Amino acid sequence: MNKQEKNKLLKIARDSITEYLTNKTTPGLTEDDPVLRSIMGAFVTLRENEELRGCIGNITGTLPLFETIRDMAIAAATEDPRFSPLESYELENIKIEISVLSPLKKIQNTDEIVIGKHGVLVKDGLRSGVYLPQVANETKWSKEEFMNSLCGSKARMSPDAWKKGKCEIFVFTAEVFGE
Repeated sequence: MNKQEKNKLLKIARDSITEYLTNKTTPGLTEDDPVLRSIMGAFVTLRENEELRGCIGNITGTLPLFETIRDMAIAAATEDPRFSPLESYELENIKIEISVLSPLKKIQNTDEIVIGKHGVLVKDGLRSGVYLPQVANETKWSKEEFMNSLCGSKARMSPDAWKKGKCEIFVFTAEVFGE
């Protein structure tokens, strides 16, 4: 994506959160840019003073990207169960980061995972968990720590499910940009 498209998505995210917190309405949007109209997965991450304040996404995308960003921004601000809903007065201290995801690729061998480049999704029946590529860089985890945490903490599986072939593993990359 070019700089203009990235800036437009960041504006959509911020304007959508502002509209929702102020009026409890979801803005109606239109878009002509074919890239922003593409169906892609994306996450919106909110940080307050460099600390995580909300992060919600859609891995595969079911709507045009610009609508996914609108919806995920509102959800990150109001629906992340780890945090209380964002209040309007907090918005001035919030920095928005967007991760636009590549399609998922199923892998058979974790040697294919490049820490810091790939995000990973693990699935076993109804249990699943995902870490964006930047999580490994932020935590400084090894691949083993990354995968153990993903399976154990995020997906509520056995931490070593990935080693024992007890889950499906998918990788993806992300174009990450923010304010």
